[in-house]
Amino acid sequence: MGLLNIIRRMKLREKQSIREISRHTGLSRNTIAKYLNAGTIEPTFTVPERPSKLDPFADKLAAWLKTEAGRSRKQRRTLKQLHADLVVLGFTGSYGRVAAFAREWRVEQQTTGRGIFVPLSFRAGEAFQF
Repeated sequence: MGLLNIIRRMKLREKQSIREISRHTGLSRNTIAKYLNAGTIEPTFTVPERPSKLDPFADKLAAWLKTEAGRSRKQRRTLKQLHADLVVLGFTGSYGRVAAFAREWRVEQQTTGRGIFVPLSFRAGEAFQF
């Protein structure tokens, strides 16, 4: 449940004062009054779109991940090794960013490569399968 809903419930249902709500939530009285007087449902915060440090290397890493997926488990390079190879190429980002990219890439590969399932339905005695 959102914070604004909690504040409104305290004020309207539980009949608490703004000062009591301030004590319970840890927000200032001005903020609580602003939330109660506002017509919005939840306060919205805009997150600016920022380029990732991995963006210049994303195509290279995706190609590496594709080639590694074709290899056997023992012959694959780990993500730490892939990160080290990217650092040699000039990547200054963290290992966590590389791991997050690989995670997203794997999920994307799992969902895009599946075919369509067409269920076969036969009436009794119509088709015989061994």
